[in-house]
Amino acid sequence: MQPPPSEPSEVRIPDAKIALSTASVYPEPTSTAFEAAARLGYDGVEVMVWTDPVSQDIEALRRLSDLHGVPVLAVHAPCLLITQRVWSKDPWEKLLRARSAAERLGASTVVVHPPFRWQRSYARDFEQGIWRMADETDVRFAVENMYPWRYRDREMLAYAPDWDVTNQDYRHFTIDLSHTATARNDALDMVDRMGDRLAHVHLADGTGSGKDEHLVPGRGKQPCAELLERLAMSGFSGHVVVEVNTRRAMSAAEREADLAEALAFTRLNLATAAAVRPRGAR
Repeated sequence: MQPPPSEPSEVRIPDAKIALSTASVYPEPTSTAFEAAARLGYDGVEVMVWTDPVSQDIEALRRLSDLHGVPVLAVHAPCLLITQRVWSKDPWEKLLRARSAAERLGASTVVVHPPFRWQRSYARDFEQGIWRMADETDVRFAVENMYPWRYRDREMLAYAPDWDVTNQDYRHFTIDLSHTATARNDALDMVDRMGDRLAHVHLADGTGSGKDEHLVPGRGKQPCAELLERLAMSGFSGHVVVEVNTRRAMSAAEREADLAEALAFTRLNLATAAAVRPRGAR
């Protein structure tokens, strides 16, 4: 007896664009990321605003975008320890400037970290302030999940109100899979809690070692492929940003090979075979 014929299928690819974070070429300058994104076929870049003067200069970023034909899809506000004095010492001013940069560059998203615990006034008003700023623009403020800091067998809660941003009521979220590895929590469970407020993805991998590793996806233990397949099934229309650590690359060619591998992994898994019902079938 012959088995019944399998249903025909089609590949479903969401509208999500795949961007390269400029942090992925660190310590090389921001311009290197635009060059690599154009050469490898990324859909755009996410600009990490940090100590590189070009990352802080809107006109310089516009010129790079025009030169390489690579749009700026997102702006990462300067929220790191090393960027505490970039643009301003006032965290709200940083977000205002990030929003202005996104609007002027045509980016749809500003990525922001929750406050450090010692930023007490900022932390106290952060949730309401993010809602207020989101109401003033079409740019999405996507708050990113973080992790507890660990030293040997000690753990310090460095972020407020919480490193697990799903415990707060934000309009939009960024999920970072290196951060879920560092926090040692379930990435897909966090995605479920974010629900339709998940607007932005930082794709990287991690082993759960306690360090924020930002490995090329597929080289760690995070469900990178499973997440991408889930996004494809749901018709995700945000951005997927490759944010990996290439500091150990021994040459520019090795760095570019890592970035090409990350892009290939993302494109391959950000598609899913969906069964096609015969016309007229119910």
